[in-house]
Amino acid sequence: MIDIYNWLLEVLKEEYEDVCILKESPRGSVRLIRHRESGRRFILRQFTGSGEVYRRLLGISCSNLPAVYEHAQLGDENLVIEEFIDGDTLDFLLRGGLMSPKQTREITSQLCRALWVLHSMAAVHRDIKPDNVIIRGSEAVLIDFDAARVHKPEHEADTQVLGTTGFAAPEQYGLSQSDTRADIYSLGVLMNVMLTGQHPSKKLAEGRLGRVIEHCTRVNPQKRYKTVLRLMAAL
Repeated sequence: MIDIYNWLLEVLKEEYEDVCILKESPRGSVRLIRHRESGRRFILRQFTGSGEVYRRLLGISCSNLPAVYEHAQLGDENLVIEEFIDGDTLDFLLRGGLMSPKQTREITSQLCRALWVLHSMAAVHRDIKPDNVIIRGSEAVLIDFDAARVHKPEHEADTQVLGTTGFAAPEQYGLSQSDTRADIYSLGVLMNVMLTGQHPSKKLAEGRLGRVIEHCTRVNPQKRYKTVLRLMAAL
């Protein structure tokens, strides 16, 4: 692991150049980098924590997820090179106005496809929110797996509390271990924000989509849709 990590550091120094810093936090940074020879842009993530989900995504192809090209870990330190998604975040688009029911269904269905890939490898995203969805043409792409974890049936609760207040499911705050239904909760909140601009506890969307959102965001995980395929069918 040490050789791979240091090798990747050397490759980054020799073959890539920084374009800009996209995000910084106590856990790490996200940078836009450019390959010197080809001019192609990539995302470089450096963070502290588990990189297991990034490792599992190596070689996975899904139009609703960024491709992960390299992952190296040394202790708790991670380096990840992934595909640069050229588009606008859902957060940015929502500042210009709410989504229609048709747009909301389409975006949510595509995010369900992304989550089906993650969930099939026992991974839980745990941080679905408008900032972590990029709209690339007609495609919705789910990004940022720094808070993601692999579900471990033997654990009673998450080892680290991560997620965004308002979007994170109640169980992510230590009540129990989060599983794939935590992402279904967050999707429900996201749908409501797309339709109303507010959390469903403040203003629930009307009609059939409102009933779907209510089902997604039930406090008891066992009363939510069991899988994203069930949610897609409801949509």
